[in-house]
Amino acid sequence: MEENSNGPVHQPVMVEEVLKYLDPREGEVIVDGTVGTGGHSENIARKIGKKGRLITIDRDPSAIVEAGKRLDKVAAQVSYHCQNFRDILSVLSDEGLESVNGILLDLGVSSLQLDNPHRGFSFRLEGDLDMRMGPDAERSAAQIINEIPEEELARILYQYGEERWARRIAQFIVESRTRRPIKTTHELSKIVQDAIPVGARRGRKFPARKTFQALRIAVNDELNDLKEGISRAVECLADSGRIVVLSYHSLEDRIVKHTFSSLAKGSNFPPGDPLYHEPVLELLTRKPVIATAEEIEENPRGRSAKLRAAIRRNHALEKAS
Repeated sequence: MEENSNGPVHQPVMVEEVLKYLDPREGEVIVDGTVGTGGHSENIARKIGKKGRLITIDRDPSAIVEAGKRLDKVAAQVSYHCQNFRDILSVLSDEGLESVNGILLDLGVSSLQLDNPHRGFSFRLEGDLDMRMGPDAERSAAQIINEIPEEELARILYQYGEERWARRIAQFIVESRTRRPIKTTHELSKIVQDAIPVGARRGRKFPARKTFQALRIAVNDELNDLKEGISRAVECLADSGRIVVLSYHSLEDRIVKHTFSSLAKGSNFPPGDPLYHEPVLELLTRKPVIATAEEIEENPRGRSAKLRAAIRRNHALEKAS
């Protein structure tokens, strides 16, 4: 984490790799669909210069404010949209644009959210069980924990957290909430720790990590956002436009991998069939790119990061050749 006169500046993950695959150039139009505090955007802005145009999106109003503090001094033209990146088509329509040269998505919870105990994202910090990334999230984590049926709760923990002890944790949560509502992060962490058998806790530094991940994904509908967001983002790319996605757990990476792969292969139907569609993307990364050991030592958040990138196929050039 860097420091400036306004306080801490959060360090973005894999900046060199993002710039390599996004390849922002002088005068281009680039979208940062999850701007956070603006770390990646600041570096992108330097590349696109005064003639470039940087469109930033984030569903979190506080992120837009922090990004503005960081980016208002850069040379590129910058605009801010407090929206979900799945609404990128609407954002570009408001900007008077049909296509862009590059799109970056840096997924998951930001350090701005994680480090604020009042947001309720961290199992290490005492705070209200909220976990909403923005005002578009309908239910808080406390509402889910205290209101939904045990079976549905177990499904969320297993599907989104890949938690082996999902049923047992759900059972302990329901038993606890019958006595009194579960309101804080530490209350939930203690329940999860008690639910996981002592022998199974060995090797688990943070027993509640998977439960908190699952609840955060459920609260913010993150996986559906990702599926729709990538497809819509690709629609917005100009020919030879690039898309780069940074993910932080296997569920996200799987969606990115499969979506990119599907769009790169096209359909299995023969040309002329109504269901036929040509390949849209060309993969720039066959396997996910990971952070270097040096970066992980300096910035531990990079430990779980995986980068995948693709480029929009230029069908006009292909036909001409």
